[in-house]
Amino acid sequence: SFGSSSSSRGGLSAHTRAAMTFSADALIVPCCIVGILFACYQFTLIRQVKVGDGSMAGKDSLEAQETPEGRIVGIYIRIMEGAMTFLREEYTICAVFCVFFGLTIMGLVSWGTHSTKQGVATAVAFWIGASTSMLCGFLGMMIATYSNARTTLSAVKKEDGYTKAFNVAFRGGSVMGYLLCSLGVLVLWILLTVYRMFFDDMETLMDCVAGYGLGGSTVAMFGRVGGGIYTKAADVGADLVGKVVAGLEEDDPRNPATIADNVGDNVGDIAGMGADLFGSFAESTCAALVIAASAVAGKQDKSLTAAGWDALMFPLAISAAGIVVCMLCSFVATNISTVKTQPDIEKVLKVQLVLTAVLMLPVTYFLAVKMLPKEFALESVRAKGHVMGTPEKAFACAAMGAVGGLIIGLITEYYTSHTYIPVRELATACKSGAAVNVIFGMALGYKSCIIPVFVLAANIYVAFSLCDLYGIALAALGMLSTLATGLTIDGFGPISDNAGGLAELAEFPPEVRERTDALDAAGNTTAAIGKGFAIGSAALVSLALYGAFVVRLKSLDVDVDLSGVNVLEPITFAFLLIGSMIPYWFA
Repeated sequence: SFGSSSSSRGGLSAHTRAAMTFSADALIVPCCIVGILFACYQFTLIRQVKVGDGSMAGKDSLEAQETPEGRIVGIYIRIMEGAMTFLREEYTICAVFCVFFGLTIMGLVSWGTHSTKQGVATAVAFWIGASTSMLCGFLGMMIATYSNARTTLSAVKKEDGYTKAFNVAFRGGSVMGYLLCSLGVLVLWILLTVYRMFFDDMETLMDCVAGYGLGGSTVAMFGRVGGGIYTKAADVGADLVGKVVAGLEEDDPRNPATIADNVGDNVGDIAGMGADLFGSFAESTCAALVIAASAVAGKQDKSLTAAGWDALMFPLAISAAGIVVCMLCSFVATNISTVKTQPDIEKVLKVQLVLTAVLMLPVTYFLAVKMLPKEFALESVRAKGHVMGTPEKAFACAAMGAVGGLIIGLITEYYTSHTYIPVRELATACKSGAAVNVIFGMALGYKSCIIPVFVLAANIYVAFSLCDLYGIALAALGMLSTLATGLTIDGFGPISDNAGGLAELAEFPPEVRERTDALDAAGNTTAAIGKGFAIGSAALVSLALYGAFVVRLKSLDVDVDLSGVNVLEPITFAFLLIGSMIPYWFA
């Protein structure tokens, strides 16, 4: 075991002996299993709402059905088939790319490290990361399309229509959220555990496991870009042919393009967003592991590697504990403080965001004190040598991320919710015509970035000051510690949007559409909150990844000039400008 190998190099540290009673593995695995079981339980609750009589009646004769309940079956099946077709096409292309890219990684790593074993291990980690991300995207997409019609049918009842419809949509989002988080952490833990059998050196092991994050991000690129383009093409296409050309209402049953539009809602905000946040989680965890395992010149006895396996597993423990915290908080939305009227929807979702972030703080502090040594050395990129970290500093970094993510989420809600002034002002501006609407909307979009950028800057400054680049990685993990709730709220959006579309397509009474529209309006806001988390965490992850790269360069005794960035170098400054242009080119 890793503990015995540490012992042979000079004995276990006092912290390691004291922490023997607290095992990281005994925390991580049960939390992941509980998350998977909870997702299955939520799915059984959704299944209790029946769509049609269970047969395929109405699939090929939508107009022949006399009742909305009969018509909804055929529409629901068409949307599900559309989602399956899209995923099959996208993942086929993605799989081919991943196979060749993985072989390229294997060749380059084998050549660079002079170790075929290391090259194969990195490529395998890459393929496992990509496969896990695709599996999570597939499961999320299936659950979302499975839940949409059930949300519409739950909204039919006058007495508790809001409560039942909200619960179905919320549980549909939670199945994806908990499956993605639990599988992501569990598969990474299994990968680390298996690789421990083949690698004695922790630095080499973590370098190989870093392929897992790259695999997740590769699929995210396909899901985010491919899915995003499909989503908007379908949406705009349906609006052009329906509203502009034929003068029809949104989701009019006479417009066949509405099926593609409803499929697109799931493609972008379920499969795409899920893959995006999975990539951020995997990369931030891998960056933290690489930095933690790096050799510290002159202070190796004080490093996290010397402290033992539990200290190295601290980043995974944060994510695993977050699954259970989010699970407990979800009962507040579905069982304790339930949705009874339209204004309750946003309030309940906001409580979820705040409650999970607040409860994660004491949990993270407990884990830091239990798992990390009282003082540990980290390789520094700011200066030659190292920085000293403590459990309190590590907690402060993760806490900054958790609170920062909450602030970004709340600011996003303020600028996108119809409850607050910005959206109401924008709605008023529409009276002056489309041009004013577009200009005002763009201006609000730019304005909404101000506070999140200051929050990210504060996160980076504090985390960097306390624990160098390990602190940055912990801040990203802190922001993603409530990922299960973030994905639940994000998945709620497209499910509610689809429910509204189905109500219109199946020609349900206006009061049903009113309830689904209320859910849809809140869903648009929650989708924006999900994007806020994705972008905020990605900013921290990119810095942490670059930091992990620089830390490894230093530990490999590469020329010092390659271990930092001097912006006054002509080539650096020139390419900074080019780099800042690339997002616009890509867009």
